Amino acid sequence: MKKTISALALVTLFTATSALASGYRIPEQSVDSTAKAGANVASASRADAAYYNPANMSWLSDGWQAQADLTYIHLTSISYEDYRSPYFDAESEDENFLLPTGFLVSPFYGDFRFGLSITAPYGLAKRWNDPYPRATAQEFSITVMDFNPTVSYKINDMVSISGGPRLVYSEARVETDARYVGTPAVMTVDGDTTEWGYNLAVAVKPSEELNFSATYRSNVDLDFEGDVDLYLGRTLPTRDGEVSIPAPAVLTLAAAFEPVEALTVELSWDRTFWSEYEELDFDFFPAVGSPFETPKTKDWDDSSAYRIGLSYQLDETWTLMGGIAYDETPVPKETIGFELPDSDAWLFSVGTQYKVNEKMDVGMALLYDYKEEREVTVTPLGTAYGEFTDASAILVTVGLNYKF
Repeated sequence: MKKTISALALVTLFTATSALASGYRIPEQSVDSTAKAGANVASASRADAAYYNPANMSWLSDGWQAQADLTYIHLTSISYEDYRSPYFDAESEDENFLLPTGFLVSPFYGDFRFGLSITAPYGLAKRWNDPYPRATAQEFSITVMDFNPTVSYKINDMVSISGGPRLVYSEARVETDARYVGTPAVMTVDGDTTEWGYNLAVAVKPSEELNFSATYRSNVDLDFEGDVDLYLGRTLPTRDGEVSIPAPAVLTLAAAFEPVEALTVELSWDRTFWSEYEELDFDFFPAVGSPFETPKTKDWDDSSAYRIGLSYQLDETWTLMGGIAYDETPVPKETIGFELPDSDAWLFSVGTQYKVNEKMDVGMALLYDYKEEREVTVTPLGTAYGEFTDASAILVTVGLNYKF
């Protein structure tokens, strides 16, 4: 199978990713993760452990635990200043999303526990209505839902392992319209796909105050198939199309410790293997050739994120959280496009959990994602030759965790 990524796939895969994390990945799927800037692996202590670190299910209190979260995501408009002509200057549209997620952890069955997470770990939405960028990226949107049952096994009081299959469903849409730059070419593609992957985790607790964890989520190639509507000076009959993009593998190493009483600190590093994304290539049946089916080189790089998360037990009812992270972009300046004008990012977050009673917690978190400015001056013949600025994102997550 070709390792390709399409405008189609980039648009939908992560309803909020283009300004949240490297590429189109969305790490923030729960209150605790948003509050700690994604550093919620070794320190995962609620039902969302079923997703972030299912090996930690062995360390949760016995009994059923369920969690529901809702995240509001706002992506600011991105400004583009072209160094060749002000005619190419543009601003993308603001984007707003609601992202629901859910988690479930079973009681112990011997030394086994079972979990389930329903998340949206990848996605993208970017729209441009100015003439120049809409020629290649009028709309790019991708939505990904990940259904992940897991099982953990407590080897002893210090070591737990876990793993499970992942059912990944994704829908995508891409629109391009080059008529406003003098080329009678319009494309609309809608597609979906269902794929499989897996995840693995191990957690080691030498003491109650210390946790070392490692997690791995496999690469999933999203092989989209769908309908294609084209205009090349005249409207062509609807045809079939396909394209493949990666939802890349992620390796995370994390350590959580308590330097003083009531304070938990997590240090985590994750590596996202974006080098799976080598080119963007559409195939149509019957074929139409250039300009729609000409492959575009991407050659993304593997990228790292460095995260620090803090959790402080203020009293019996209130827990305060905060985090900071630095997230590298995988997008090289040689192949950057308007579908995802990504750059390195700083993330800052705060949050709290309130213990309503022995069975229920409610929480809220806020995260600000600041994208650095990105200057692209590789060649005046490239798609972009100028500077992208003003990219950022705001996330607000609310959630409820219930034990029964």
